[in-house]
Amino acid sequence: MNKVNSGVRLRYNWKNPNTGEVQEILIECTETRDQPKNKERALARLRTKIYDSEHQKYIDDIASRRKTLVSTGDRSAKIRTYNYPQGRITDHRIGYTVYNLAAFMDGDIQGVIDALIVAENAERLKVAEM
Repeated sequence: MNKVNSGVRLRYNWKNPNTGEVQEILIECTETRDQPKNKERALARLRTKIYDSEHQKYIDDIASRRKTLVSTGDRSAKIRTYNYPQGRITDHRIGYTVYNLAAFMDGDIQGVIDALIVAENAERLKVAEM
């Protein structure tokens, strides 16, 4: 009996729209002797590989943005310091210091909020220029 193996080899050239870099993806399938079934399986693997790579890029992008928003969590990573003997409040993220702790504790926090808004807008402008 003559047995013929009909393998399928797919080459897919994918061009990254952001960088313009061309990446070649090669998929081979020789599981069955039926060429249409091998082609179907190879196309399914190609779809899965492309989806997985794009999903991983998406997850990495989210993780990198999240990392910029979240600190290390160490005790040394200060956000805001309240110094009662000197009556001082310091926000270490934006370098803002005010010497009016009593009013701040009574609810007069608009000055700190305004400074945070200005710092956030400056950061957004910096990112938009890139």
